[in-house]
Amino acid sequence: MTPVLLSLSALLAASAWAAPAAGAAPRADRPAAVPSGWEKVDATELTHIARNTDARQAPLAAGDDVSTQAEEPELLAMQSLRNDRFVATEKTYPAPNTGVLRARSAEYSGSWEGFSFEWDETTGTYALKSLANDRYVAVEKNLTGSAQNELRARSTSVGGWERFVLYYNESLDRWALQSTLNGLFVAMEDNYTGSLQYVLRARSSAISGWEEFTLYSLEA
Repeated sequence: MTPVLLSLSALLAASAWAAPAAGAAPRADRPAAVPSGWEKVDATELTHIARNTDARQAPLAAGDDVSTQAEEPELLAMQSLRNDRFVATEKTYPAPNTGVLRARSAEYSGSWEGFSFEWDETTGTYALKSLANDRYVAVEKNLTGSAQNELRARSTSVGGWERFVLYYNESLDRWALQSTLNGLFVAMEDNYTGSLQYVLRARSSAISGWEEFTLYSLEA
């Protein structure tokens, strides 16, 4: 496994971060506004950033011998800046949460924390395919309660539910995802308990810390 895609900036103290407001879903033609300093990233820019940032070794589990066949930086692991944990696909969860994404792994331990970021030139968006179950990540807008708008790797093809815009903040060296389905940013639910603790949900109208991630390359 190769070094980290991007170096980490100094983390803000978790206690200093207030819970972000969920906000009502904006109209389809009015997605949540992107804060100053955040720029949309296409495939070329993603590669450029990867080649022009300081490298760091991603933390591995003891005895890890995982290798991947990636030749480009679109095979990635995501680490939440809120709790410093890697996002994993819960492929063994029972329905209706099978394949839900949770930032719960202390280190990268294999395909459970790996995702393929697939760029679509026509829409200018990414589809995320989980390496754990070979399914695309969808936003579950029709679920209710704490699971509403959760991210689940459960689709065999890509439609509007599986499209995301990727943003990067150069000064912070951080990344954010915005769902094109509801126009909201993906947050990590640090305050949840039970099986959905640390679940990822597209529910924030702003980027305030809970929505920030570091990306690591899984390139062999």
